[in-house]
Amino acid sequence: MAITDLPLFSMLRTRMHWHQERQRVLAENVSNADTPNYRPRDLAPLQFDHLRPTMPAVALVRTVPSHMAGAAGEPSRFADAVRGGYDVRPAGNAVVLEDEMMKVAANQMDYQAATTLYSRSLGLIRAAIGKR
Repeated sequence: MAITDLPLFSMLRTRMHWHQERQRVLAENVSNADTPNYRPRDLAPLQFDHLRPTMPAVALVRTVPSHMAGAAGEPSRFADAVRGGYDVRPAGNAVVLEDEMMKVAANQMDYQAATTLYSRSLGLIRAAIGKR
């Protein structure tokens, strides 16, 4: 089995490709900020649903009665911010540069996290086989 066939590396590689493509789409949105009647686009979130059945369920357990109970399964006290529609300028353009730049920054941080995890995982495998 090749290292590239390991599920962790396959998922990280897929995730990095998704972030690269999302960066391209977000850059198109920013570059068309003054184009009349342009609507911003974004990629659908990446899902790894095919792995869900194989992943065991993890539950929080109180090992000592004086410990606080976990919050697993409880609803969040923070509501999801769902944006309904676009802010459209008189020219028909719906790109909000502040929102796009926030998405670009978040995308960059997520990509950095995936590449760091990928390189550290490779380092662990190298250490395990004795090639530091």
